[in-house]
Amino acid sequence: MTIESIIGAIVIGLVIGVLARMILPGKQNIPIWLTIVTGIVAAFLGSLVAGWVGVRDTPGIDWIELLFQLGAAVVLVGIVAGAYGGRRGVNH
Repeated sequence: MTIESIIGAIVIGLVIGVLARMILPGKQNIPIWLTIVTGIVAAFLGSLVAGWVGVRDTPGIDWIELLFQLGAAVVLVGIVAGAYGGRRGVNH
């Protein structure tokens, strides 16, 4: 893995994660680093699903793959925000 691919994964994770947070209603009380990690995982999962469906490699911009990635990010950010928010709300 090269430094360019690592930086690319971080940038894509940030963009996908931020878009997912904008789509979800309400406030997601998670830090930006967790948004990036969730976006990276969602981008990977979305690409995996696009490969299973057979739309991963298309000519031009892979809009369908991007939609799968964004859909995965919305679901994952929702789950992570609920789990992280619930954990942070408990006072011991």
